[in-house]
Amino acid sequence: MAGKGEAVMFETTQSFKVVVNDEGQFSLWPADRVCPGGWREEGTRGPRETCLEHIKSAWRDMRPLSLRRALGEEA
Repeated sequence: MAGKGEAVMFETTQSFKVVVNDEGQFSLWPADRVCPGGWREEGTRGPRETCLEHIKSAWRDMRPLSLRRALGEEA
């Protein structure tokens, strides 16, 4: 539990969504909040662990899409 003056980032019972940016990078975001600029909803929602497991299985290449394209690799 956070002490006085400390911010609590996420509650354990909070629902999340998976977001992705134009570089193909994934992140976790609170489901009740608008996506930050440059990010869009990927479609997966649920408890934190469910979303993290989805990100782990979906995000195979950590390199930004622009780098993969510059190297001539599949996007």
